Amino acid sequence: MRTIWNGSINFGLVNIPIGLAVAQQRKDVAFRTLHRECGTPIKQKRWCPVHERDVEADELVKGWEFSKGQFVIVEESDFEAVALTRSQSIDIDRFVSLDDVDPIYFDRTYYLAPADADAQRRPYVLLLRAMQEANVAAIGKFVLWGKENLCLIRPLGESLALETLFFAEDIRPRAEIDDAVGETDVKDPELDMARQLVASLVGDFAPDEFENEYRRELRAMLEAKLAGEEIAVPEPVETAPVVDLMEALKQSVAQAQKSKGADGKAPAKKAPARKKRAASASR
Repeated sequence: MRTIWNGSINFGLVNIPIGLAVAQQRKDVAFRTLHRECGTPIKQKRWCPVHERDVEADELVKGWEFSKGQFVIVEESDFEAVALTRSQSIDIDRFVSLDDVDPIYFDRTYYLAPADADAQRRPYVLLLRAMQEANVAAIGKFVLWGKENLCLIRPLGESLALETLFFAEDIRPRAEIDDAVGETDVKDPELDMARQLVASLVGDFAPDEFENEYRRELRAMLEAKLAGEEIAVPEPVETAPVVDLMEALKQSVAQAQKSKGADGKAPAKKAPARKKRAASASR
């Protein structure tokens, strides 16, 4: 597995060699901005509106905006005063229950790959087994690409995964929302019906059953355009909103129960058939 960072986990006096590998990669369709007249990709320019000219890379400098339109110029040498000591280790500070860490703090997931040598892999496996038995995760810090990262290491199947975490100051307060919710009352019959709706939709989390339908349709549309087909724009579908909350809950429960099979589970979703497009046209 290709790793982007290699170092070790410091677990007390035990040193565990690991490599950091990217665990997630979006497969969205990428687009370029083109000049409609000739189809050429547009280039971005560095333009100074004061001197009304393009600016070269060696004329650029970083600036911190302390007030609207006012900046403190920061040279590269200034960053050396606060530079982090380069380290190739993840220092475990403590072990916590994974249930105590709210998902709002999760940023990005990486796989932790063990060393190739068996002797170096044993401490990795020992840490994994100990964490699995205790049902805990490790909290620590490490430096990646010149930035300090708070992280959580957790068992993931038969391996370890690392989650970079947001710091507390990065999380926006939600007191305003909590206050608004706390001031709102619901009726007991509505709550009972809501419980029925929740119960009727309970199931297992099966990631393979979910598909990015927009991404699939987008690729199909692009393939059709490439083949010279004319793309038909579907008619908008209007649905009348149900104003009465209780009636909306009743209809939702009935719909959820109807969609379940005889075994009480929701049927697997089938990919919708591609809509028939108009006759081909010139590209």
